[in-house]
Amino acid sequence: MINYSICIMGTKPGTKKENITQTKAYGTAQIHEKLSFDDFCKHIADHNSPFSKGTIKGILTDAVACLREQMLAGNSVQLGDMGNFHVELACEGAVTTDDFSADNIKAVNVRWTPSKRFKNLRDEATFQLVPSRAAQADAVEVIRNTDTIHGLE
Repeated sequence: MINYSICIMGTKPGTKKENITQTKAYGTAQIHEKLSFDDFCKHIADHNSPFSKGTIKGILTDAVACLREQMLAGNSVQLGDMGNFHVELACEGAVTTDDFSADNIKAVNVRWTPSKRFKNLRDEATFQLVPSRAAQADAVEVIRNTDTIHGLE
């Protein structure tokens, strides 16, 4: 189940406030839990894997190191149903090609191109509307500052 809350934003998420001419309601996914690497390895091991959490952790650790190595070598890596991983350059433009050098490259970002299986999970997802994190924090504050909680006496 994917929890989501509704928020009001400009017509394009990320638009600067001074450039917003119209607002719309958008759904924002709320992360239920952030699994640590250890917890994720245990989760895999608990799904009828013949391998222990430690073995899985070692394999994934080596896989991540090899993935990084291959991308730094300029390769794209396909990881089965997960999709492809490759690098993308963030550059500062130059007036001419002669003016461009490696110094214009400001960042090397990792990009993931999902396979069909990960492209859009909408058809398999279920959703539940929940209050935003801000609304949850406000409710907790009200509860903490109230002598009697209505409905819980």
